[in-house]
Amino acid sequence: MTLAHDWADLARHEAEIASHESFNYAVLNADETALQGCIYIDPPVRPGTDAEISWWIVDEHIGSELEARLDEFVPDWITDEWPFQHPHLGPPEH
Repeated sequence: MTLAHDWADLARHEAEIASHESFNYAVLNADETALQGCIYIDPPVRPGTDAEISWWIVDEHIGSELEARLDEFVPDWITDEWPFQHPHLGPPEH
């Protein structure tokens, strides 16, 4: 992602958050001093879905217990706590 694309993406996220169309959550370490990843709940872009759910972790945690726990947690959290009927879980489509 280029710097210009990243800035445009951040501006889009900011507008969606302000209008309560998108929700973003930081995954922090235990003492909340370092970003470990993020979880995104975005408006749908795929036909037949009502939300786009994606998440990532920093490179140092790829293949770790944190990644496995997040991969298990996010789908369960969306199913149990959010009102979506047909969320798409996976990489964002932009």
